[in-house]
Amino acid sequence: MTRRGYPILRVFCEGWEAFQSALPWPKTSSGARNERRLQYNPLTSMRKAILLYNPLSGSRRERRLADVEAAMTVLRTVGVEVSAEPTSASGDDRRQTHQAITDGCDTVFACGGDGTVHDVLQGLVGSQTALGIIPLGTANALAHDLGLPLSPAAAARASLTATPRRIAVGQVTYQKLSSGSGSRYFTVTVGVGADAHLFYKLDPLVKNRFGMAAYYAKATLLWLTLKLENLAVEILDEGGGQTGQIEVSQLLAVRIREFGGILRELAPGASLQRNDLRLVLFRTRSRVAYLRYILRGLFGAHWDVNGIELLHCTKVNCHPLAVSGNSSKDSRIFVEADGELLGTLPAEISIVPDALTLLFPSGYGS
Repeated sequence: MTRRGYPILRVFCEGWEAFQSALPWPKTSSGARNERRLQYNPLTSMRKAILLYNPLSGSRRERRLADVEAAMTVLRTVGVEVSAEPTSASGDDRRQTHQAITDGCDTVFACGGDGTVHDVLQGLVGSQTALGIIPLGTANALAHDLGLPLSPAAAARASLTATPRRIAVGQVTYQKLSSGSGSRYFTVTVGVGADAHLFYKLDPLVKNRFGMAAYYAKATLLWLTLKLENLAVEILDEGGGQTGQIEVSQLLAVRIREFGGILRELAPGASLQRNDLRLVLFRTRSRVAYLRYILRGLFGAHWDVNGIELLHCTKVNCHPLAVSGNSSKDSRIFVEADGELLGTLPAEISIVPDALTLLFPSGYGS
């Protein structure tokens, strides 16, 4: 089977698996035997769960309820008390998660892409309630890193044998686009500079319709046309030492190893099991260097790229360089987290240890 052909077969198989799980009548053949094994084996300590799903994420919105029901069917089969609820308007994510915790849920599933996980995360940090992932979005970077199946039913099955682990999360404070400051937790990455400018320019409706193709097309256009502006960063390392001010055209603070897609291993050395951030510092404005770094991940190469450095740290401060008074509104330097545009500089990115219980599927990291 060619590397190119495998994803098509995988999507077909996972789609058939999700379809079977959603059927209202009893399973037959091997499907029935698998469900009976789940029913009679104490595979999970999960007792009560809620699935919070984004009705708008991903390119399969018309299938969203069927996908969620497929995952719920798997959980109900082993006796988990489970319910589902669509995510509310922006800013209401903490209320929904807090209500689930108050109602006695030991697991909250984020059903969507990295943006949905990001929203659900905000209300879970500091609690003992576990976060589970049902990947239904566009990029699903966290799901790729965990090694989760992309089929809703298969992802739900993987959660039944998953291991809950306490992990650190990132935290970023920033200037809101309207006014005042904001703060968000993140599990994947924070981008400052060109990366965040992409999400500023990317139309969410186009992204939802065309998926990652829209992302790559806009990224290519910006790579060709965007004027790269430098920003100032100050880094606090693991030993508490602080660097002097350095200038970069882009900064990434990364928590995961595997992004999937063409990005693959964007920041070698990053890991959810570490209590730090993996910084990627673009100390260059060379478009060729940017391209070589992306190709480095795509081909799994280990070559060095001049002007781009990687290091571990626990905190980094970012602020604009002094500019003349006639700078335009579009010269602002933007900040994104987990693919969600947040605001602008100044920003502080740090690590919060022992912040979240995350379900790690068996075989993670192997």
